[in-house]
Amino acid sequence: MRGALMRNAGDDALEVVDGLEIGEPGPGQVKVKIVATGVCHSDLSVLNGTIPQPPPVILGHEGAGIVTAVGENVPGLAEGDHVIIAWSPPCGLCADCVDRKSPHLCQAFLFNMAIPKYTLDGTDVYGMAGAGTWAEETIMPWQGAIKIDDDVPMEVASLIGCAVMTGVGAAINTAKVVPGSSVVVFGCGGVGISVIQGARVCGAAEIVAVDLVDDKLETAKKFGATHAVKPDDLAALQAELTGGAGFDYAFEAIGSPVTMRAAFDAIRRGGMAVIVGVGRAEQTFELSAFEMFYSEKHLVGSYYGSTDVRSDFARIIRLWRAGKLDLEAMVTRTIALEDINEALGAMERGEVVRQVITL
Repeated sequence: MRGALMRNAGDDALEVVDGLEIGEPGPGQVKVKIVATGVCHSDLSVLNGTIPQPPPVILGHEGAGIVTAVGENVPGLAEGDHVIIAWSPPCGLCADCVDRKSPHLCQAFLFNMAIPKYTLDGTDVYGMAGAGTWAEETIMPWQGAIKIDDDVPMEVASLIGCAVMTGVGAAINTAKVVPGSSVVVFGCGGVGISVIQGARVCGAAEIVAVDLVDDKLETAKKFGATHAVKPDDLAALQAELTGGAGFDYAFEAIGSPVTMRAAFDAIRRGGMAVIVGVGRAEQTFELSAFEMFYSEKHLVGSYYGSTDVRSDFARIIRLWRAGKLDLEAMVTRTIALEDINEALGAMERGEVVRQVITL
C-alpha cells in the first residue's frame, strides 16, 4: 500500500512510497482503512525536527476511517465501524486514567509509538505518534479507534482527531472559559480557529484573533472572532476592550517562545495564559520571579485539549450537529497523498487553514 514516508529526521520532503506492508491486528488491536486524514502542523514539526520521532516513519496522526479487522479481546468495535483515530488514547488502567482523572495525560501512547507499524523492503517503519495516518491502513490499540455514526463525513471526522479537539478542548476543558469573558488567540491556523470556536461555544464576549496573515484574520472572523488584528495593533485594541487591564484568557497556538511570552503579557492579573502550540525542546522564554507572585497569573499547558477522547469526540460531534461548531468550513482543500509535499509547503507559508488528504 501507499504511504508518505520520512526516511531521515530533517529531510526536506516526504517520499510517497508504494510497497508498505502491514500485518494483522493482535490482541487489543484493530486495523483501520484510512479514508481521510488532516494535514496538521505537528506533522510539519516532525519533519523539521521540532517534535522528535524515530525514522523511518509514516507521518500523519489526524485521521478517520473504517475498521477492517479486529483482534482478540477488543470490546465494542467490529468490522465496518466508522472510527476517528485518537493518536494519544487512554489505556484506562493507569494512575492518570483512574486516580488522577486525567486520561489525556496517559502515556501508553509512547509504547505504541515505539513499536514498528509497517515494513518496507524488509525494513521496519514506525507510525507518527503511533498512528501513521498518511498511509492507506493503520493498526491501533482499540482505545485509539473511537467509534462514530456512519453519517459523519470522514473529512470532518478526521479533523476532530487532533486540530478541532485540541483547540476546542483548550477552551472548554483546559481553560474552562467563562461566559462573558474576554479572550485573545495568538495564531489562526487549524488549532487557533478551533480555540476561537471553543471560546464562542463557552460564551466569551470578546474573542480577539492575532496573526500576521490577512487571510487568516478574515477567516478567524468567520469562525467567531469579534476582532482580528496583527501583533503590532494588539496593544491599542487591548486598551480599548479591557481598559488596559488585559484579557481574561490568552491562548498561544503557534509554538513560539515570543508568542508564549506575548500571551502571558496579554492577560490581566489573575488571568490565564494557555500554551497550546508545540515548541522546540531547547527553546525557552523568561518570566520574572516577582511578576509571577504579584500578578497571580496562571500559565498552563494544554496537551490534546485536556481531552477524554472516550466522551469528548462525541461531544464535539453533538456540537457540530447542533450548529455550534462549523467543521465543514475548516476543510479548505482536499488533496491526494501525492500532493503532500506541496501541502506542507503551503502550510509552512501560512497560505491555508486546513487541508485534508483523501485516500
